[in-house]
Amino acid sequence: MKFQDMPYARVDMNEVTKQFEDLMKDLDRSGSGEEAFRVHERYYTLTGHVMTMMTIAEIRHDIDMTDDFYAAEQDYYDKVTPTYQNLCTKYNEKLYASPHRPYLEEKIGKVAFRNIELQKMSVDEKILPLMEEENRLQTQYNHLLATAKIDWEGQSLNLSLMEPYLHNANRSIRKKAWDAFTAFFVANRERLDDIYDRLVKNRTAQGQAMGHENYLPLGYARMIRNCYGRDDIARFRKQVKEDYVPFAEKIHDARRERLHLAKLSYIDEGVYFPEGNPAPVGTPEEILLAGRKMYNALSPETAEFMNFMCDNDLFDVLGRKTKKTGGYMTYIPDYKAPFIFANFNGTSGDADVITHECGHAFQGYLTRNDPIREHADITMETAETHSMSMEFFTEPYMDLLFKKRAKDYVQMHFEDAVLFIPYGTMVDEFQDICYQDPGLTPKMRDEVWRDLEKQYKPHLDYTGNAYFEEGGFWQKQHHIYDCPLYYIDYCIAQTNALQYKIWQDRDYRQAWESYLKLCRLSASDFFFGLEEKAGLINPFEDGCLKYIVKKLEEKLHMD
Repeated sequence: MKFQDMPYARVDMNEVTKQFEDLMKDLDRSGSGEEAFRVHERYYTLTGHVMTMMTIAEIRHDIDMTDDFYAAEQDYYDKVTPTYQNLCTKYNEKLYASPHRPYLEEKIGKVAFRNIELQKMSVDEKILPLMEEENRLQTQYNHLLATAKIDWEGQSLNLSLMEPYLHNANRSIRKKAWDAFTAFFVANRERLDDIYDRLVKNRTAQGQAMGHENYLPLGYARMIRNCYGRDDIARFRKQVKEDYVPFAEKIHDARRERLHLAKLSYIDEGVYFPEGNPAPVGTPEEILLAGRKMYNALSPETAEFMNFMCDNDLFDVLGRKTKKTGGYMTYIPDYKAPFIFANFNGTSGDADVITHECGHAFQGYLTRNDPIREHADITMETAETHSMSMEFFTEPYMDLLFKKRAKDYVQMHFEDAVLFIPYGTMVDEFQDICYQDPGLTPKMRDEVWRDLEKQYKPHLDYTGNAYFEEGGFWQKQHHIYDCPLYYIDYCIAQTNALQYKIWQDRDYRQAWESYLKLCRLSASDFFFGLEEKAGLINPFEDGCLKYIVKKLEEKLHMD
């Protein structure tokens, strides 16, 4: 069914509560494992429908944040979602304690039951009001950014539509664009500080109410970190600083030379060629058509997926002034349909949507008929491995999108992927520090960010921009506000994607078969087990990044 034809009706949480109560009673009455699983299949149906309605409302709200009807629906779900999450937790607690647990664990899998343990640690009735407030604060932040109006050459542009100018080939244009872009954040600095300060205090209060010293244990449970913890991530960050940052700085210096600059400025971040970054050729419709051709050529599986997406209008990618910033893939359970949301702006980021978000969507499509719904509960580092790796697997087809500059795009994408890991890891350490010490003032948080930039991105020069020099850059990173502790998952995944890049350069077909296997495994095993089955080195293993750097330096003849 086409997305615009999918019917929507507000979820009646009172009715949903009654249905959950019936499910829990029937689960208690179950006389066998088979009977208990039949009850659980009803849980799949109920929760699938609730998530379908919530997701349709969210997408339609994000498509136009000035739509009063869907704004009201989003406000409603901000309020009732914690109640719904608590109902799911109560049900799963009963499932976890079922006398038929051995049968259910064999049927559903050990990962699902470990995830229930974490879910039990993630929500409780006593913190529902705090969770509702957290949702409202996140919505305030997103609304503030989505409705930004930046005066630019007689136009009023939002943050997404400023992107082409921030990376313009002409340095004077991008300096002027960065000044205008930064002015929005300077004007809203106190409000952004206030929102984040309240979020940190709110999340800290949630963590303390759940028996923790701070938010971090609760945040890790909510991220479903089911086989690794904070110490593992700290060791990964250590690898990044010691083994990886020096290599990334070599890439930056090579970029500096290519741009014919004596020194890199912050306005040169994300700029790779003196003539400007390659951009996809054609209208948004033509870019989607090129993406369709690409996936039809890549494999039978990707062809079936992309034709389904296009035939059912499961993309909304045009940048508009009242549209939420950013991009994502989500899933509509009742229709077994992935959906991709983005803001095309005429830059290479438009192609990234066709590769990155389609990597998520392809995995969701590939496993959409799995009868065990828990197998779709992929942890984020695995989900991002699917998307970031797809970016590399589509490289041979970039001529469809970039024509004569396909080679430039491949080089730019490779360097961008390499350079992301220090930044993403820095975002994680910043959040770790903020939640470890929730009493930090806004000024102290800015100082923490600027100090981390000097460790992870020592080439950065903010001369002429007091806001960034004082440490304000983090306020534009929406994950810090509304996806706490998420960002390190991108870095773990990028480590996997770079492994696939090394592998496909040696044997493309073998690497692709490993990738398909990883996608089909879904969440049927823990992350460490998935890595082993796919033939990847675990990023937490000491020496993983050192190995990747060695192979990439050999590829680039930098050793």
